[in-house]
Amino acid sequence: MTDSRATLPAHVAIIGGGPAGLMAAEVLSLAGVRVDLYDAMPSVGRKFLLAGVGGMNITHSEPKPAFVSRYAERADEIAALLEDFDAETLREWIHGLGISTFVGTSGRVFPTDMKAAPLLRAWLKRLRDAGVVIHTRHRWLGWNTDGSLRIGYPQGELVVRADAVILALGGGSWARLGSDAAWLPWLAERAVDIAPLQAANSGFEVTAWSDLLKQKFAGAPLKNIALSLPGHEPRPGEFVLTETGVEGSLVYAWSAQIRETINREGRATLLLDLLPNKPVDKIAAALAKPRGSRSMARHLQGQLGLDGVKASLLRELTGPEVFADPLKLAAAIKALPIELVRPRPLDEAISTAGGVRFEALDSGLMLKPVPGVFCAGEMLDWEAPTGGYLLTACFASGRQAGLGVLNWLAEPRPL
Repeated sequence: MTDSRATLPAHVAIIGGGPAGLMAAEVLSLAGVRVDLYDAMPSVGRKFLLAGVGGMNITHSEPKPAFVSRYAERADEIAALLEDFDAETLREWIHGLGISTFVGTSGRVFPTDMKAAPLLRAWLKRLRDAGVVIHTRHRWLGWNTDGSLRIGYPQGELVVRADAVILALGGGSWARLGSDAAWLPWLAERAVDIAPLQAANSGFEVTAWSDLLKQKFAGAPLKNIALSLPGHEPRPGEFVLTETGVEGSLVYAWSAQIRETINREGRATLLLDLLPNKPVDKIAAALAKPRGSRSMARHLQGQLGLDGVKASLLRELTGPEVFADPLKLAAAIKALPIELVRPRPLDEAISTAGGVRFEALDSGLMLKPVPGVFCAGEMLDWEAPTGGYLLTACFASGRQAGLGVLNWLAEPRPL
């Protein structure tokens, strides 16, 4: 005997109102499934809106092989999610909401107005029109002994029973926006294989900057530079000096390698090229020119245009013997070592690595130890650099979880 759930209107509970949860809700509601979405915050999409501050980078336009490679160790798993919903499909989906997009000079894709809020408003209207019921200030508190969901809300606690559940709870960064990783012990109790959460796209700390450097240049950007790790090709870009170390887009691009080097060796060395467009021999020749009565600071500025935070950082990280030798100083300018000892706290990171391992999931993103419960978004064990890759994978995984639920509900099962 089989049950009749496949012929009855199914009910699915989604926990988490970020891009992954909302995309799963869209897939299910358009298939006629009754969807209740619960989010602990006063409104949904809060981290999505924060990502749009300064320009909503939704995805990236680079060729698919390069795009997929950004997911590093989990490239194969993310490639499967992107098979039917890649960056171009995502753009088309956004256009379907009445939001136009454009490709920036860096290859990143943005809504034409550069804002996240209009996109989210249009999307929420579509979901509500499709019958999705969104419950804000409703926090998942785990499971009851009978497998039902515990949902806390301002007036008390609800018991929610559903034919399937999708967890799209985010990672462990920006807890104030809802991603607080409170789900970790509840899944661990169910024997779900979880990789420890770590900071991704994060800043890093040095042992200590001098008081002078902190007072004058904390918060200062270093532009027109390049960064590398030993044995790797330098990447051009910019980053920011902080009171405790370094952060910014170019640091984030290296953050996974930096973090893993620190995990393995206790510290990592970034190599900073202060003049990436000038070869070392020309730098050495410029430094060897007589400076007369001019100070070394004026000599650096006059011959190489090095001043401000660049000159101060050069002075901070080298000794008098280096400044006394044009060849050594030229080498330092091309590969100034910045020793990093730890990432900034997890909650400050743009995203997190670690989470529910794909090995704990089937191809529809259902938890193997917990049938009927699916996972999506940043709570899965993958990471990617900034540039639209994070959001694209969140959208795609939410869609895959929604499709996974539909397939699972359609399967006949014994009563």
